[in-house]
Amino acid sequence: MEADGFVRRRRMTAETTGNDPGVAGASAGAEVRWLGGRFWGVSETIVGSLSPRIGGETELQTVDCNRSAQDAQTEDSEPDYEGLPQGASTSTHMWAGAVAGIMEHCLMFPIDCVKTRMQSLQPAPAARYRNVMDALRRIIATEGVWRPMRGLNATAVGAGPAHALYFASYEKLKKTLSDAIHPGANSHLANGTAGCVATVLHDAIMNPTEVVKQRMQMYNSPYRGVMDCVRAVWYKEGPGAFYRSYTTQLTMNVPFQALHFMTYEYLQELLNPHRQYNPSSHMMSGALAGAIAAAATTPLDVCKTLLNTQESLTLHSLSPSQGPGQGQGQGAHRQISGLAHAFRTVYRLGGLPGFFKGVQARIIYQMPSTAISWSVYEFFKYGLTKHQHNKRRSQ
Repeated sequence: MEADGFVRRRRMTAETTGNDPGVAGASAGAEVRWLGGRFWGVSETIVGSLSPRIGGETELQTVDCNRSAQDAQTEDSEPDYEGLPQGASTSTHMWAGAVAGIMEHCLMFPIDCVKTRMQSLQPAPAARYRNVMDALRRIIATEGVWRPMRGLNATAVGAGPAHALYFASYEKLKKTLSDAIHPGANSHLANGTAGCVATVLHDAIMNPTEVVKQRMQMYNSPYRGVMDCVRAVWYKEGPGAFYRSYTTQLTMNVPFQALHFMTYEYLQELLNPHRQYNPSSHMMSGALAGAIAAAATTPLDVCKTLLNTQESLTLHSLSPSQGPGQGQGQGAHRQISGLAHAFRTVYRLGGLPGFFKGVQARIIYQMPSTAISWSVYEFFKYGLTKHQHNKRRSQ
């Protein structure tokens, strides 16, 4: 790309110098010789063989040759796209990750609302939907146009710092582990391991946000707003309620992100082997990686949603099993805690199909979500690093 831009600038200069044939010929000669100088050991042969045909004065040719060599050296000192992220600062990864995370969650939030409702084990009659579009239509028609956006502000506040830490730690660990495991080449083991560690840090920030968001997304949510939800959960269930699903979320997200990152990097090797900035390949790789990882981890996502929402109809349906005279035990079932308890509850109320409730909405949500995330992240990472590189060069 840089070479093409250089050649075009040379052509424009040749065409605008008063249409002087001598100057134009010298500029054309410089263009051809500059391209020849890019190939080691061939430049002198190309220049020597083409000079008689091009014409132009010897002095101009010598000056242009020297200038071309300097330009080529300058161009060689400028890294390609794959080289840019290697020198990117941690702040670049954090800024790019924060913007990518906020855009990903905000743009796909209505579908996330539908996914949460479709994963309900005991939905109210008015909250039983045939598919994603039916759910969106009915939510907007019966509850208002802004209902699918409830909890968006909490998500945006959490997504920025969570994704900043997520992408920065992933990039740092991926490079460190790749150099140790397979120097100079891509390592799927390094990608998967870096993704797992990044997920642990990401979820530590994002888990309380998920609790608030999903409780506000549920049908007939009793909370007036984000702060009302935070206060109610804090006073009624204690601060531990914000991390009740943390182990479940890690159990889901660690394999999800390992599969996600490994698939993304593998598809990049196929679709973008030279690792240039290619928005279409980033988008395609991100979408496919998100879809595969989402489908594989849906059962764990159903359990996570149950732990986060503690939906009342599900809790009431568990109470009769305690039998008469067991009021204290019945009270213990007023909350579902732990992954094993969530698994038993899902299987008891929904059987094996219950573990895949909302799988369609989850895939529809994750495909564009991961495509947006990777596209925005790669764009800002490239733009910010390029700006920093040009700033250093100008100094």
